[in-house]
Amino acid sequence: MLESITLLIQQHPLPSVIVMGILISFFISLVNYFVLDKEKMHAIKAKQKALQEEMKKHKDNPTKLMELQKEMFSHMGETFKHSMKPMLITFIPLMILFPFMRTALVETAIKGTWFWWYIGVSLVSSLFFRKLFKLP
Repeated sequence: MLESITLLIQQHPLPSVIVMGILISFFISLVNYFVLDKEKMHAIKAKQKALQEEMKKHKDNPTKLMELQKEMFSHMGETFKHSMKPMLITFIPLMILFPFMRTALVETAIKGTWFWWYIGVSLVSSLFFRKLFKLP
């Protein structure tokens, strides 16, 4: 089974990387959809946006600006804390998949650029899936 997948990847390297990028982005978005507390994340993002607007108003007042920056950093820490669980869930499968892809693509025409193709495809597809799943 694994050999046939490797052979398919080697025969069609670019379409394989594109499909893998889309599938991985879908998997990550799906994990985020079920694990993240979306309402809380949306509330944090809204608060951060309000703080940014407030910071623009007080850019001439360094004391108020520092106070707003401290509050902004506390929200950034909270955002990071909430995004750790989905990141840990997706980390292990990705750490298995990337060496497999690198090994399968080492003798193909895109051996030096497959990772950049993956990055480009996954960025575009993750934007699509984030909109589809209404993720923050």
